[in-house]
Amino acid sequence: MQEGSEPAGSTGFDQVLAFTVPDRNARGRVVRLGPVLDSVLAAHSYPAPIRHLLAEALVLAALLGALLKDEQGQLTMQAQTQDGVVDLLVCDYRGGEVRGYARFDRARLDELGPSPTLHALFGSGYLAITFDLATSGQRYQGIVPLEGETLAAACESYFVQSEQIPTLIRVGVRSDAAGCVAGGLLIQHLPEGEEGRERLHVQLDHPEWEHMRIMGGAISSPELVDPALDLESLLWRLFHEEREVRVDQGARITKGCRCTSEYYRSVLSRFGQAEREEMRNEEGQILVDCAFCSRVFEIELD
Repeated sequence: MQEGSEPAGSTGFDQVLAFTVPDRNARGRVVRLGPVLDSVLAAHSYPAPIRHLLAEALVLAALLGALLKDEQGQLTMQAQTQDGVVDLLVCDYRGGEVRGYARFDRARLDELGPSPTLHALFGSGYLAITFDLATSGQRYQGIVPLEGETLAAACESYFVQSEQIPTLIRVGVRSDAAGCVAGGLLIQHLPEGEEGRERLHVQLDHPEWEHMRIMGGAISSPELVDPALDLESLLWRLFHEEREVRVDQGARITKGCRCTSEYYRSVLSRFGQAEREEMRNEEGQILVDCAFCSRVFEIELD
Protein backbone atom coordinates (compact mmCIF):
# COMPACT_ATOMS: atom_id res chain seq x y z
CA MET A 1 0.00 0.00 0.00
CA GLN A 2 2.03 2.92 -1.29
CA GLU A 3 1.37 6.62 -0.73
CA GLY A 4 -1.18 7.92 -3.24
CA SER A 5 -2.63 4.49 -4.01
CA GLU A 6 -6.01 3.17 -3.03
CA PRO A 7 -6.29 -0.17 -1.22
CA ALA A 8 -7.06 -3.13 -3.43
CA GLY A 9 -9.28 -6.03 -2.49
CA SER A 10 -11.44 -6.88 0.46
CA THR A 11 -10.51 -9.14 3.33
CA GLY A 12 -13.98 -10.06 4.60
CA PHE A 13 -14.68 -11.59 8.00
CA ASP A 14 -12.49 -13.99 9.96
CA GLN A 15 -9.22 -12.83 8.46
CA VAL A 16 -5.99 -11.38 9.87
CA LEU A 17 -3.93 -8.79 8.04
CA ALA A 18 -0.29 -8.25 9.00
CA PHE A 19 1.28 -4.87 8.25
CA THR A 20 4.51 -2.99 8.79
CA VAL A 21 5.39 0.71 8.58
CA PRO A 22 9.15 0.55 7.84
CA ASP A 23 9.90 4.26 8.29
CA ARG A 24 8.39 4.11 11.80
CA ASN A 25 9.91 0.73 12.78
CA ALA A 26 6.41 -0.50 13.52
CA ARG A 27 4.45 -3.65 12.88
CA GLY A 28 0.83 -4.55 13.47
CA ARG A 29 -2.10 -6.87 13.02
CA VAL A 30 -5.75 -6.13 12.29
CA VAL A 31 -8.60 -8.63 12.46
CA ARG A 32 -12.38 -8.77 12.25
CA LEU A 33 -14.34 -11.81 13.46
CA GLY A 34 -17.88 -12.64 12.38
CA PRO A 35 -19.23 -16.15 11.68
CA VAL A 36 -16.39 -17.78 13.65
CA LEU A 37 -17.27 -15.63 16.64
CA ASP A 38 -20.93 -16.66 16.46
CA SER A 39 -19.90 -20.30 16.22
CA VAL A 40 -17.73 -20.15 19.34
CA LEU A 41 -20.31 -18.19 21.37
CA ALA A 42 -23.11 -20.58 20.35
CA ALA A 43 -21.57 -23.41 22.38
CA HIS A 44 -23.12 -21.94 25.54
CA SER A 45 -26.05 -19.68 26.32
CA TYR A 46 -23.93 -16.74 27.42
CA PRO A 47 -25.68 -13.60 28.73
CA ALA A 48 -24.83 -10.32 26.97
CA PRO A 49 -22.00 -9.14 29.28
CA ILE A 50 -20.19 -12.49 29.01
CA ARG A 51 -20.69 -12.60 25.22
CA HIS A 52 -19.06 -9.18 24.98
CA LEU A 53 -16.19 -10.21 27.27
CA LEU A 54 -15.51 -13.46 25.44
CA ALA A 55 -15.75 -11.74 22.04
CA GLU A 56 -13.08 -9.26 23.13
CA ALA A 57 -10.89 -12.10 24.40
CA LEU A 58 -11.19 -14.03 21.12
CA VAL A 59 -10.15 -10.98 19.11
CA LEU A 60 -7.14 -10.52 21.38
CA ALA A 61 -6.22 -14.20 20.99
CA ALA A 62 -6.32 -13.80 17.20
CA LEU A 63 -4.21 -10.61 17.28
CA LEU A 64 -1.58 -12.00 19.65
CA GLY A 65 -1.56 -15.45 18.09
CA ALA A 66 -0.99 -13.93 14.65
CA LEU A 67 2.36 -12.60 15.93
CA LEU A 68 3.69 -16.16 16.16
CA LYS A 69 6.20 -17.08 13.48
CA ASP A 70 5.92 -20.75 14.45
CA GLU A 71 2.87 -21.97 12.50
CA GLN A 72 2.34 -24.81 14.97
CA GLY A 73 2.88 -22.59 17.99
CA GLN A 74 0.07 -21.78 20.38
CA LEU A 75 -1.00 -18.65 22.20
CA THR A 76 -3.10 -19.10 25.34
CA MET A 77 -4.79 -16.36 27.36
CA GLN A 78 -6.22 -17.25 30.75
CA ALA A 79 -7.90 -14.83 33.16
CA GLN A 80 -8.63 -16.06 36.66
CA THR A 81 -9.73 -14.76 40.02
CA GLN A 82 -10.43 -16.35 43.38
CA ASP A 83 -13.61 -14.48 44.20
CA GLY A 84 -14.83 -12.84 41.00
CA VAL A 85 -18.13 -13.22 39.18
CA VAL A 86 -16.10 -14.68 36.28
CA ASP A 87 -13.74 -17.20 37.83
CA LEU A 88 -12.27 -18.48 34.55
CA LEU A 89 -11.85 -17.09 31.05
CA VAL A 90 -9.64 -18.97 28.61
CA CYS A 91 -8.95 -18.54 24.88
CA ASP A 92 -6.27 -19.89 22.62
CA TYR A 93 -4.98 -19.64 19.06
CA ARG A 94 -3.08 -22.17 17.00
CA GLY A 95 -2.53 -22.07 13.25
CA GLY A 96 -5.49 -19.76 12.67
CA GLU A 97 -7.82 -21.74 14.93
CA VAL A 98 -9.40 -20.02 17.93
CA ARG A 99 -11.51 -21.31 20.78
CA GLY A 100 -12.72 -19.86 24.06
CA TYR A 101 -14.79 -20.46 27.16
CA ALA A 102 -15.97 -18.45 30.18
CA ARG A 103 -17.19 -19.80 33.53
CA PHE A 104 -19.18 -17.44 35.74
CA ASP A 105 -21.71 -17.12 38.55
CA ARG A 106 -25.05 -16.31 36.89
CA ALA A 107 -26.80 -15.10 40.04
CA ARG A 108 -24.01 -12.69 40.93
CA LEU A 109 -23.76 -11.52 37.32
CA ASP A 110 -27.45 -10.58 37.27
CA GLU A 111 -26.87 -8.32 40.26
CA LEU A 112 -24.32 -6.25 38.35
CA GLY A 113 -26.67 -4.86 35.71
CA PRO A 114 -26.29 -4.81 31.90
CA SER A 115 -22.82 -3.21 31.63
CA PRO A 116 -20.51 -4.39 34.43
CA THR A 117 -16.95 -3.11 34.57
CA LEU A 118 -13.94 -5.37 34.20
CA HIS A 119 -13.22 -4.99 37.92
CA ALA A 120 -16.81 -5.90 38.80
CA LEU A 121 -16.46 -9.11 36.75
CA PHE A 122 -13.03 -10.19 37.94
CA GLY A 123 -12.23 -8.30 41.12
CA SER A 124 -8.52 -8.64 41.84
CA GLY A 125 -7.86 -11.08 39.04
CA TYR A 126 -4.89 -11.63 36.78
CA LEU A 127 -4.23 -12.42 33.12
CA ALA A 128 -1.69 -15.05 32.09
CA ILE A 129 -0.44 -14.98 28.49
CA THR A 130 1.55 -17.99 27.28
CA PHE A 131 3.39 -18.55 23.99
CA ASP A 132 4.22 -22.22 23.29
CA LEU A 133 6.64 -22.72 20.39
CA ALA A 134 6.22 -26.16 18.85
CA THR A 135 9.43 -26.25 16.81
CA SER A 136 11.76 -25.39 19.71
CA GLY A 137 9.65 -26.62 22.62
CA GLN A 138 10.12 -23.29 24.38
CA ARG A 139 7.43 -21.65 26.47
CA TYR A 140 7.16 -17.99 27.40
CA GLN A 141 4.64 -16.76 29.95
CA GLY A 142 3.81 -13.43 31.51
CA ILE A 143 1.27 -12.63 34.22
CA VAL A 144 -0.22 -9.18 34.71
CA PRO A 145 -3.01 -7.86 36.98
CA LEU A 146 -6.44 -7.34 35.43
CA GLU A 147 -6.33 -3.60 35.90
CA GLY A 148 -7.84 -0.90 33.73
CA GLU A 149 -11.13 -0.91 31.87
CA THR A 150 -10.55 -3.67 29.30
CA LEU A 151 -8.74 -6.92 28.60
CA ALA A 152 -6.93 -5.07 25.83
CA ALA A 153 -5.36 -2.76 28.41
CA ALA A 154 -4.08 -5.78 30.35
CA CYS A 155 -2.53 -7.17 27.15
CA GLU A 156 -0.78 -3.85 26.52
CA SER A 157 0.67 -4.08 30.03
CA TYR A 158 1.89 -7.60 29.31
CA PHE A 159 3.94 -6.48 26.31
CA VAL A 160 5.40 -3.49 28.13
CA GLN A 161 6.30 -5.45 31.27
CA SER A 162 7.18 -8.89 29.90
CA GLU A 163 8.33 -8.26 26.32
CA GLN A 164 9.62 -4.67 26.62
CA ILE A 165 7.70 -3.72 23.48
CA PRO A 166 5.55 -0.55 23.31
CA THR A 167 2.13 -1.78 22.20
CA LEU A 168 -1.24 -0.27 21.39
CA ILE A 169 -4.36 -2.47 21.17
CA ARG A 170 -7.88 -1.40 20.30
CA VAL A 171 -10.92 -3.73 20.23
CA GLY A 172 -14.53 -3.11 19.23
CA VAL A 173 -17.52 -5.42 19.75
CA ARG A 174 -21.04 -5.16 18.34
CA SER A 175 -23.79 -7.65 19.14
CA ASP A 176 -27.37 -7.59 17.86
CA ALA A 177 -30.08 -9.88 16.53
CA ALA A 178 -28.01 -10.56 13.40
CA GLY A 179 -25.07 -11.89 15.41
CA CYS A 180 -21.82 -10.70 16.94
CA VAL A 181 -19.01 -8.86 15.17
CA ALA A 182 -15.70 -7.94 16.81
CA GLY A 183 -12.58 -6.33 15.44
CA GLY A 184 -9.16 -5.41 16.74
CA LEU A 185 -6.01 -3.50 15.90
CA LEU A 186 -2.53 -4.09 17.36
CA ILE A 187 0.50 -1.87 16.73
CA GLN A 188 4.01 -2.36 18.13
CA HIS A 189 7.22 -0.36 17.97
CA LEU A 190 10.40 -2.36 17.30
CA PRO A 191 13.25 0.14 16.85
CA GLU A 192 15.89 -2.51 17.65
CA GLY A 193 14.50 -5.10 15.26
CA GLU A 194 12.11 -7.99 15.83
CA GLU A 195 14.60 -10.68 16.80
CA GLY A 196 17.91 -11.22 18.50
CA ARG A 197 18.13 -7.97 20.44
CA GLU A 198 17.64 -7.60 24.17
CA ARG A 199 15.46 -4.62 25.04
CA LEU A 200 16.70 -3.02 28.22
CA HIS A 201 13.91 -0.49 28.54
CA VAL A 202 10.66 0.50 26.91
CA GLN A 203 10.91 3.74 24.95
CA LEU A 204 7.34 4.94 25.34
CA ASP A 205 8.50 8.49 24.58
CA HIS A 206 10.23 7.57 21.31
CA PRO A 207 9.01 10.02 18.61
CA GLU A 208 8.34 7.18 16.14
CA TRP A 209 6.19 5.40 18.71
CA GLU A 210 4.42 8.59 19.74
CA HIS A 211 3.42 9.11 16.11
CA MET A 212 2.17 5.54 15.67
CA ARG A 213 0.32 5.64 18.97
CA ILE A 214 -1.56 8.77 17.94
CA MET A 215 -2.39 7.38 14.49
CA GLY A 216 -3.55 4.01 15.83
CA GLY A 217 -5.44 5.59 18.70
CA ALA A 218 -7.61 7.46 16.20
CA ILE A 219 -9.41 4.23 15.27
CA SER A 220 -12.97 3.96 16.57
CA SER A 221 -14.97 0.93 17.68
CA PRO A 222 -17.58 1.44 14.92
CA GLU A 223 -14.81 1.34 12.30
CA LEU A 224 -13.41 -1.90 13.70
CA VAL A 225 -16.77 -3.67 13.44
CA ASP A 226 -18.11 -2.09 10.22
CA PRO A 227 -18.43 -4.88 7.61
CA ALA A 228 -18.70 -2.26 4.86
CA LEU A 229 -15.16 -1.11 5.67
CA ASP A 230 -12.71 -3.79 4.61
CA LEU A 231 -9.52 -4.11 6.60
CA GLU A 232 -7.20 -2.71 3.94
CA SER A 233 -9.37 0.40 3.68
CA LEU A 234 -9.26 0.72 7.45
CA LEU A 235 -5.45 0.71 7.36
CA TRP A 236 -5.53 3.21 4.51
CA ARG A 237 -7.58 5.60 6.66
CA LEU A 238 -5.03 5.41 9.45
CA PHE A 239 -1.75 5.46 7.56
CA HIS A 240 -2.37 6.97 4.11
CA GLU A 241 0.14 9.75 4.84
CA GLU A 242 2.99 7.28 5.42
CA ARG A 243 5.48 6.78 2.60
CA GLU A 244 5.14 3.00 2.71
CA VAL A 245 2.85 0.52 4.46
CA ARG A 246 3.42 -3.15 3.68
CA VAL A 247 0.33 -5.33 4.02
CA ASP A 248 0.30 -9.14 3.97
CA GLN A 249 -2.73 -11.36 4.17
CA GLY A 250 -2.44 -13.52 7.26
CA ALA A 251 -4.22 -16.63 8.39
CA ARG A 252 -7.89 -17.30 7.92
CA ILE A 253 -9.50 -17.62 11.34
CA THR A 254 -11.58 -20.71 12.05
CA LYS A 255 -13.20 -22.28 15.10
CA GLY A 256 -10.74 -24.85 16.42
CA CYS A 257 -11.84 -27.03 19.28
CA ARG A 258 -9.29 -29.82 19.16
CA CYS A 259 -11.10 -32.33 21.34
CA THR A 260 -11.58 -35.81 19.85
CA SER A 261 -12.36 -39.23 21.24
CA GLU A 262 -8.90 -40.38 20.17
CA TYR A 263 -7.25 -37.57 22.11
CA TYR A 264 -9.17 -38.34 25.30
CA ARG A 265 -8.41 -42.05 24.96
CA SER A 266 -4.71 -41.25 24.81
CA VAL A 267 -4.99 -39.06 27.93
CA LEU A 268 -7.01 -41.62 29.89
CA SER A 269 -4.63 -44.40 28.94
CA ARG A 270 -1.98 -42.71 31.09
CA PHE A 271 -4.03 -43.37 34.23
CA GLY A 272 -3.77 -46.64 36.11
CA GLN A 273 -6.39 -49.36 35.76
CA ALA A 274 -7.83 -48.70 39.23
CA GLU A 275 -8.20 -44.97 38.51
CA ARG A 276 -9.95 -45.63 35.23
CA GLU A 277 -12.35 -48.02 36.92
CA GLU A 278 -13.38 -45.28 39.34
CA MET A 279 -14.13 -42.97 36.41
CA ARG A 280 -16.50 -45.39 34.64
CA ASN A 281 -20.27 -45.00 34.81
CA GLU A 282 -22.76 -47.88 35.10
CA GLU A 283 -22.46 -48.56 31.36
CA GLY A 284 -18.68 -48.88 31.64
CA GLN A 285 -17.99 -45.60 29.85
CA ILE A 286 -15.94 -42.63 30.96
CA LEU A 287 -17.72 -39.34 30.22
CA VAL A 288 -15.53 -36.37 29.31
CA ASP A 289 -17.14 -32.96 29.09
CA CYS A 290 -15.43 -30.43 26.77
CA ALA A 291 -16.23 -26.92 27.99
CA PHE A 292 -15.02 -25.30 24.76
CA CYS A 293 -17.55 -26.95 22.45
CA SER A 294 -20.13 -28.08 25.03
CA ARG A 295 -19.91 -31.73 24.02
CA VAL A 296 -19.77 -34.85 26.15
CA PHE A 297 -17.54 -37.64 24.87
CA GLU A 298 -18.37 -41.23 25.79
CA ILE A 299 -15.02 -42.99 26.02
CA GLU A 300 -14.76 -46.75 26.15
CA LEU A 301 -11.44 -48.33 27.12
CA ASP A 302 -10.45 -51.98 27.26
